[in-house]
Amino acid sequence: MLERSVFEASTNKTVFTGFGATPSKTPRPGTQNAIERMFNPLAIIEDLDTRGIDIGVLSVSTVLQGSSWAEPRIDLDLCRRCNDQAAQWAAEHPTRFVGSFVLPLQAPDLALTEFERCIAMGLRVANVASSYNGVYVGAPVYHPFWETLEKHEVTAWIHPEGVRDPWFQNYALWNSLGQSIEEAKCMASMIYEGVMSKFPALKVVMAHGGGYFAHYMGRMDRNTANRPDTARNINGQKPSDFLRSFYYETTVYDPQVLEVLKQRVGIDRLVMGSDYPVGEADPVGWLKACGLTGDELAGVSGANAAKLLGLVG
Repeated sequence: MLERSVFEASTNKTVFTGFGATPSKTPRPGTQNAIERMFNPLAIIEDLDTRGIDIGVLSVSTVLQGSSWAEPRIDLDLCRRCNDQAAQWAAEHPTRFVGSFVLPLQAPDLALTEFERCIAMGLRVANVASSYNGVYVGAPVYHPFWETLEKHEVTAWIHPEGVRDPWFQNYALWNSLGQSIEEAKCMASMIYEGVMSKFPALKVVMAHGGGYFAHYMGRMDRNTANRPDTARNINGQKPSDFLRSFYYETTVYDPQVLEVLKQRVGIDRLVMGSDYPVGEADPVGWLKACGLTGDELAGVSGANAAKLLGLVG
């Protein structure tokens, strides 16, 4: 989902243009029409129908219009515009959309105030980046936020706004490589800083299968054995003990990676994603091509998310 005024305000200030390194007011070649559809709820519903999807979670594309570049009060205003639009679209199409909300988490106090407003509007999912101004979301300053999410049983959807290191802008590596690194850093932050220990009922969905994190536990676990002081916030547990504390969205583009996730975290922790509008044109078909059938397919393509979002008992 995109909001026109926020998208315009964010021009050349997001990872899409290398945070201004490659200025452009138009999307990259071949994506103009796809991105334009993100401003139109009826076009999104049409695309849901084409993909055979009954209900979609509306989430702001923060790589295109993330607003954490702004001063906190301006960020709050931009977030509110996105959240008002999400609430409106979800209210107008309640059988097709679940609404999510963005927050000015560079200023946690402002974020918590906007959180309460979003909950009152019926929005169900917090759309969270991996870090804000270099501070990853597991840091102690964010613990009151996570405590509030757990209390309200709100699901968090974590999708990085994009790595700021200029090196990653070459060859679009911010997307192919950088996002996976950001997701791994985010999960490490939430585990090692004690978020997942302090708030065990949190519902956190990681974009893109959580990046590299779940695929390199041997060295992570060995490090806690060699350096037990590093596990001071996780009650002496291993990082791998927390893999099932998260949920994982399935846009990994590799059946072998999906299979590893299935084996490591369990089929019940996987939820279907698509990287809409430029990712999987047939996300359900892709799951089938990966060998999912029957209850496994039903769970990943819908039932797991429905349970997570409180859409079923």
